[in-house]
Amino acid sequence: MDLDTLIAATIEFTHRHQAWAPAIVFVFGFLESLAFLSLLVPSTVILLGIGGLFGASSLNFWPLLVAGGVGASLGYAISYWIGRRYQEPILRAWPFSKHPDMVARSHRFFQRFGIFSVFLGHFFGPVRAVIPVIAGVSAMRERDFQIANIPSGFLWAFFVIAPGYFATSAEAKSFWDFIRSWGGG
Repeated sequence: MDLDTLIAATIEFTHRHQAWAPAIVFVFGFLESLAFLSLLVPSTVILLGIGGLFGASSLNFWPLLVAGGVGASLGYAISYWIGRRYQEPILRAWPFSKHPDMVARSHRFFQRFGIFSVFLGHFFGPVRAVIPVIAGVSAMRERDFQIANIPSGFLWAFFVIAPGYFATSAEAKSFWDFIRSWGGG
């Protein structure tokens, strides 16, 4: 099955089984944030499509946001725990060993930005796959990791699901009015 077929099948399944949408969004948010699976699974495109489907159907946005945020945060947390548990040798094992440049770039990024790298990591594909493991290997305090991980996971979910949802939703006008009111205009 090619990528386009997987994406179309997932969105079609979600259309036919809308009650499963939060669970599906959770799974794809989780896979997108789990070490190295984020490079293999087209979660962003699928979540954008599901957001559009829900917006066009006038279904509730919030269960999708919560499911995506919890999935993304949990995927990152498990990746962090893998790094804490297996330490430096995990970075020499497959699939990390197949991408030494990405591991090195992610390690430099983490060394330079620390906790902020965890927050930003959710938003940058190649870094997203490695940063939480690097944080675990580097023995970053779990509290600090989660302080960056959880809000970032929810913000990432918003930025992935909201464009499709609000582009197709009847609520779009009120949403953009709300956003503009934050800017004072």
